[in-house]
Amino acid sequence: MALVPCQVLRVAILLSYCSLLCNFQALEVSSFRTYGGKWKFLTFINLVIQTAFFGICVLTDLSSLLTRGSGNQEQERQLKKLISLRDWMLAIFAFPIGVFVVVMFWTIYAYDRELVYPKLLDNFVPGWMNHGML
Repeated sequence: MALVPCQVLRVAILLSYCSLLCNFQALEVSSFRTYGGKWKFLTFINLVIQTAFFGICVLTDLSSLLTRGSGNQEQERQLKKLISLRDWMLAIFAFPIGVFVVVMFWTIYAYDRELVYPKLLDNFVPGWMNHGML
C-alpha cells in the first residue's frame, strides 16, 4: 500500500499548520494580553480551523488505507461517518472562513497596507513568505 501524493500533501499541510500554531503560541504581542487574546483575530481562528480540518483529512486517509478490502460493515460505516464529517467541516467552516480571511486581507492590503501588514514586519517576515502563508 503506497501512499498517494494527495495523502502525503495533506500530512505536509497538517504539519506546517501545527508548526505555525506552535510558533504563534510563542509570540508575545501586546494585543494578546487584552480582552479575547489571540482568539479575537479571525486569522488565528482560521488557522485553528484549517489545522483541525487537515487533521480530519489525514485521519480519513489513514482510516481508508487501513480498512481497504477488509469487508467489515462496521468499519465501512464508521469511515462513511468520518468522510461526511470531513465534507461537512469543509463546506461549513474551512472553505468559507478561509476564503473570507484571504479576500479581506488582500482587499485591505491593497487599500492601505499599514492597516493589516505594517512595513515594520518586512524585517521579520519577507514578502514572499507573507504571500505563501495566505
